[in-house]
Amino acid sequence: MLTFFDALKRVLVGKPYRTERLKQEALPRRFAVPVFSANALSSVAYAPDEILLTLALAGVAAIAIAPWVGLAVMVVLLVLVASYRQSIHAYPVGGDYEIATKNLGKPAGITVGSALMLDYVLTVAVSMSSAAHYLVSAIPALNGWQPGAAVAGIAVLALLHLRGLARGRRTVAVATYVFVGTVLLMCLVGFVLDLAGSLGEAPSAAFDVVPEPGMEAGLMGLAGALLVLRAFSTGAAALTGVETPASNVPAFEKPRAKNAGFALLMLGISATVITMAVMYLARATQVRVVQVPAEQLRLNGEALPAGYYQSPVLSQLAETVFGGGALLFYLMVAATAAILVLASHSAFNAFPQLASILATDGFLPRQLRTRGDRLSYSNGVLALAAAAVMLVLIFNADVTRLIPLYVIGVIVSFTCSQLGMIRHWSREIRATPHRPVRHRMVRSRLINLVGFILTVTVLVVVLVSKFIFGAWLAVLGIVVLGLIMHSINRHYVQVARELALDPDQPTTALPSRVHAVILVSHVRKPVLRALAFARASRPSRLDAVVVDLDPEQTERTLSDWEKLNIPVPITVLASPYRETTTPIIDYIKSIRRDSPRELVVVYIPEYVVGRWWEQLVHNQTALRIKTRLHFEPGVMVASVPWQLASSNSARRYQELP
Repeated sequence: MLTFFDALKRVLVGKPYRTERLKQEALPRRFAVPVFSANALSSVAYAPDEILLTLALAGVAAIAIAPWVGLAVMVVLLVLVASYRQSIHAYPVGGDYEIATKNLGKPAGITVGSALMLDYVLTVAVSMSSAAHYLVSAIPALNGWQPGAAVAGIAVLALLHLRGLARGRRTVAVATYVFVGTVLLMCLVGFVLDLAGSLGEAPSAAFDVVPEPGMEAGLMGLAGALLVLRAFSTGAAALTGVETPASNVPAFEKPRAKNAGFALLMLGISATVITMAVMYLARATQVRVVQVPAEQLRLNGEALPAGYYQSPVLSQLAETVFGGGALLFYLMVAATAAILVLASHSAFNAFPQLASILATDGFLPRQLRTRGDRLSYSNGVLALAAAAVMLVLIFNADVTRLIPLYVIGVIVSFTCSQLGMIRHWSREIRATPHRPVRHRMVRSRLINLVGFILTVTVLVVVLVSKFIFGAWLAVLGIVVLGLIMHSINRHYVQVARELALDPDQPTTALPSRVHAVILVSHVRKPVLRALAFARASRPSRLDAVVVDLDPEQTERTLSDWEKLNIPVPITVLASPYRETTTPIIDYIKSIRRDSPRELVVVYIPEYVVGRWWEQLVHNQTALRIKTRLHFEPGVMVASVPWQLASSNSARRYQELP
């Protein structure tokens, strides 16, 4: 018979998998490329929006330069693709964390680990929040339910990963192909209509954009330059996920490094083509998206209609090109929501794996390195889901407010990785005498140097332009998480040092004698069993103690003890303040003071129960005594179990295969 919690776990998670099911087949190119590109391609769903709404702070005229800002972001992305293609061959396993740790040291590794973990949490929060907004664009009646929809999506994804059902990579590949194909079809039809002069205007084209106070002159002056930098740093969200193929090289078919490099190349080309096509169409159809529609948009000089909902850019473009009620419109919205969910799915794979690596290296609790019943890293999945849900609720599923936090983590990891690769190539060049090989290494180092310069520049731009808009929270999160990881590692190192064997004293000195003490409350079967076990161990001395909480009860216990002629002396411990634990602890300490080399073994009878609530009404005193005794040197605690009838069902459950 299962307990309530065991039955609930079986229903939600399912029966455990055998370890043999852990093995996975390597993915061929046709599946690996879309699977490991989903995270990066999903940014097309929100990066153009963020560029446009940031520039809209300076009015309609400023929106015209949005494609150029997008182009600058894509240049950085292509440089990163080239840089990671060099990293793949040098470090096919481990990704940014391994590169930083091996080349820059443990502090850099901790920094990258913290930044990546924050990045994965924000990937889930941003992607699911954006997916919720696309859902509302197709079903306007759900407006206002975006946070609930995002939280529900996170919960479903977490449950799928706990059940081990989210490992179907071929399904991910098909969904990614559908998204790319639908977006390219939309862009192609839009270009044809534009060339024919029949491309319509976006649903928001009729709105006027009210500039932010102080930006009435557009992008002129220092304020305008800073706004362009803000737009660029916001659009840098499109860089997220570019490292995914480089972090999953072992999942590719042989030759793994070559296939991973090909996946990176295709990712860079696809993301660039799609992003620039979307930016062009957004300009051609005069899409208007702003941070606060009620304050920044006007229709013929009047306030917005009641209940107006600002649809995302891709949704507006699909409505313009395909028509609001067309099947292709709903397919575009569904495919976009699906690719965003797949980006979260990718984070649910990556976060627990990284947490397991960090736990193995001693930077996170060891519980994160073990797999659950269905072979997933259950603790990591639950930690990621909880953190992502918290962010969604705190920021009310507002993608614009989440993006400044999102960009920091990925840029920090990029920067450390590129610097680590520069150090790696410099070391390898000095150790390589063969000139052609050295020339290839010099070329790789140059590529990584360009990548480092660009990522440092982007990091500075993001910090300068977005720090007061939320980026400081991400910096604080990385610092706090890094300090926690450093503290955990220091603790593990200290414990290992304490527990290490001393070569000069390979064995522990034997105690002079063994003094056994049996705790007695009533003369019942559990106490007699503890007495039998204690006598069987043949201690040098055996005593029983009873705490005098109730004189009448104590008298009955002593009387029963004498009636049974138990050949063990029993001592009554006074307790003027009606405490059980303190008199026992004081008694044990007195034994240790009188005989410091004497080992004291305390036998405690305990009930074994079968129902969770029974544990609340039994063994609580024993638990307190054991907890206190664990801090006493030279004292051992022996728990003597007595199985109550209710434990039979629990035992039968434990014996199930």
